[in-house]
Parts: sequence; C-alpha cells; structure tokens
Amino acid sequence: MREHAVVIAGGGPTGLMLAAELALADIDVAVVERRADDDVVSSRASGLHARTIEVLDQRGIGDRFVALGTRHPAVLFHSHLVPLDITDFPARRNFTLGLFQNHIERLLGEWVGELAVPVYRAREVTGFAQDDTGVDVALSDGQMLRAQYLVGCDGGRSIVRKAAGIEFAGWDPTRSWLNAEAEMSGEPEWGLRQDDKGTYAIGKVEDSGRVRVVLTEQQLGTGGEPTLRDVSEALIAAYGADFGIHSPVWISRFTDMTRQAVTYRKQRVLLAGDAAHVHPPMGGQGLNIGVQDAVNLGWKLAQVVKLTVPDSLLDSYQAERHPVAARVLRNTMAQVALGRTDARSKALNEIVSDLLRMDEPRRRMAAMMSGLDLHYDLGDGHPLLGRRMPDLDLVTAAGPIRIFTLLHQARPVLLNLGESGSIDIAGWDDRVQLVDADYAGAWELPALGTVSAPAAVLVRPDGYVAWAGDGTRTALTEALTKWFGAPAA
Repeated sequence: MREHAVVIAGGGPTGLMLAAELALADIDVAVVERRADDDVVSSRASGLHARTIEVLDQRGIGDRFVALGTRHPAVLFHSHLVPLDITDFPARRNFTLGLFQNHIERLLGEWVGELAVPVYRAREVTGFAQDDTGVDVALSDGQMLRAQYLVGCDGGRSIVRKAAGIEFAGWDPTRSWLNAEAEMSGEPEWGLRQDDKGTYAIGKVEDSGRVRVVLTEQQLGTGGEPTLRDVSEALIAAYGADFGIHSPVWISRFTDMTRQAVTYRKQRVLLAGDAAHVHPPMGGQGLNIGVQDAVNLGWKLAQVVKLTVPDSLLDSYQAERHPVAARVLRNTMAQVALGRTDARSKALNEIVSDLLRMDEPRRRMAAMMSGLDLHYDLGDGHPLLGRRMPDLDLVTAAGPIRIFTLLHQARPVLLNLGESGSIDIAGWDDRVQLVDADYAGAWELPALGTVSAPAAVLVRPDGYVAWAGDGTRTALTEALTKWFGAPAA
C-alpha cells in the first residue's frame, strides 16, 4: 500500500490548485484522476474573475493565464442585463479574463508537473475507510492508498462526498440547457435570441471553423449523456432548422440544480469545489470559487499535517468558505429567475437593469461577482481584517517589491510599515516572513473604499489579512498563534 500525506480525488482546476498549494508547503500529496491524460475535451467554464487571477498572481503564475486569455472590462450578473464595469476598481487585475477551461487546466497541470506532484491517472477513488490516524483510499483498479487526509475534488457527483455520508442539500433542477461545439454545413442565425420558452445562442469558435451553441431545452433533460440528436432537435425547436450540425467535438448539459454540502469536513475527509457546491453557471463563478476553496484550504491543511497547528484549524475552512458558496448559490438562483422570459420576469429584469446602471449598485454587485469584496468574519478590528490584501508596491532596504511577490511560496507575511526593526516575531521567524517596508500611497479596497493606513499587517498565505494594527505584542501574538501555531521554544 502506497502512502501519501494527502490524497486528492479529482484533477480538475480545484484539485490541481490544492495539489500545488500543498506541494509548495513540502507536503507529500498525490492526485487521483479518472482521465487517462490531461486533455480536456469540453470547455464548460470560460473565464477567470479578477480575484482568481490575483490568487494566481500570488503564486507567480498569473501572467501565464493572462497571456492566453482575452481581457473583458466587465462582469455579468445576468447576460441580458447591463455589463458591470470594473475598470475603475483599485486592483491590478480589474478585468475578467476570457479563457476556456481546457487552457486553464493545462496551465495548472503544467505547474503541478513542475512541482513534481504524482498523478494516478485512468483510475478514480471508489471508497475509503478512515480511522484515528488516517484514511485507506480504494481506487478503481484495485489499488489502495493510505493518507492522513483525503480531499474530494471529484465534482458534483462526488463519490467521496457520498461515501462520507455528507448531505447535499438544496434544490432539484427545473430547467436544462444544451451546450455543444460542432460544425455546421449551413449558415446559422448568429448571436443571441429569445422566445417565450428560453434563450439560445450560436457563435463562432475562433480559428477553427466550428460553432458553439447554447440552447434551452423544451423539456427538462436529466437522463443520460446528451447526443447530437438532442442538439439537432433543440435547434429545430428554436430556429426551425438544425443548420446541418455535425461532427461534434463535445456536447454537455447543465441545469439549474443548486446544492451545497452541509459540511465540508467529516473527520479526515474534506470537500472542495463542485464536490462541495453546485449551481447554475450564470456569471461563471463555479471554477473560480473552487480554485479559491483550494487556496483557503491548502495552507491550513499543510500546517495540520506538519503538526504545527491543531486540526481544529480546519474548522475555519468550513466557517470561511461555506458562506461564500452559499452566496453564489443565491445569486445564481436569482440570475435563473431573471432569465425567464414570461412577462412578469421581463418586468423584473427591466427594474434590476435600471438599478444596476446606478453607480453604487453596480460597484457592489460587480465587487461580489468578481470576488474582490470577499470578507471573512475574523472579528472586530481594522477594516482590512479578513479582507484581501491589496497588491501594493512596497519600498524595502533590498529594493522595490510587490506584496503578491512575497506570497509566491505560500508563506505568511508580517509587513512592518512603521520603524524598521520595531517588531519582533521570535518563535515564528521560521514560519512567517517579517518585512520592513514603506508605502506612501492610499489604502483603497474595491468594495469598501479608502481605509486608514495600518502600522503593520499580517497576511495569510491565501492573501487575506489575519491582523492589522499598531504592532502591539498581545494582539499580534494572539493572531500568530491562532493561524500559525505556538511559538517555537
């Protein structure tokens, strides 16, 4: 039986990001992936939001994605409402990046390969048994793995979640859509159209001669994998012709099913990404919050494995990330409601559109959709507490440096903006980077506006502020101990 500290079920974006986070912390992690290779045929997700790009910047790989994608100046709360411009947000990545999931996974996979993470391909986790010291993980080829922790990143139908007996509470689907990439021998009706039964779109796939279609199904489709015949019939129902559609590259179906795991942890088994939450794809948030789940969990799990902190730190993963997904579930359900084409829904759509053309509602909604407004409830204190740390340009004795550059190795940073040498972190200096720096600019957050400049900031590896203040020893000691363990003797 092979042993690893952590086994991850599923090698999609969430699983790959988590594997990389653990590898950066020198944790023995392995990924189990059912696909035989890293090719992604379908492209279900189509972009990265601003906060996700920032997360990638924090690890030094953001430019790899930006170089391949297309920048868009806005986010969409619903495709038929006004675009929500984010170019006035005080962030380096104040745009949405158009980039299909196959490219996202390929780039993440290359990074994981650079970090030498082993991947068990062409097999999947079929079950497990856990005890007080670890988890025995059964694979589909009969092999067994032993791990201290198992993380289910294996999608909405998660075998890990089901085997753990974790309830997936929520709402059954009421509507379904077909999504496909194929060729057409005829000339279709390009663009977006609506009728009383739904919304439809046909667009060109750049440099390929193929088309991509999204079609509302007349009847709820839930059984079996969709076929080319299903797509043809849906085209005929909507347009009166199927335009000679043929040679599909991929066909998929999505619904408005909305569910969330009631808990993200059961002893030594955890969930992340679609295994923990599924929802309609409106607003393109699913892949993004899955990657951010991984970044929240990775550094915490690494410290638990190293015995630096008690395993109760893992409870903060549930406390912080469960509300984030719950909010996404609510906003996607609202978007499905706004997308209905009956007269009453259209009236609601018009009113919401008018509201979102106003500056303050636009800023609030855009900050939510982009992930730039995220605020973990870490108690009372400075307005920065629990919020993303801005990527400031600092001046240090060694020269200029950006804050995100200090996070490339997924290590926490204590930034001293007061008198050089005025803060002492003896006992944590093997775990926390102490950086004396100057910053003369404004402290401005997208959702909050300008806040007062702190004298010092403790930044977690995921880029969120764990403490901000004047450097007083008691409060700082409490924060260091809470997040990074007791001081070394």
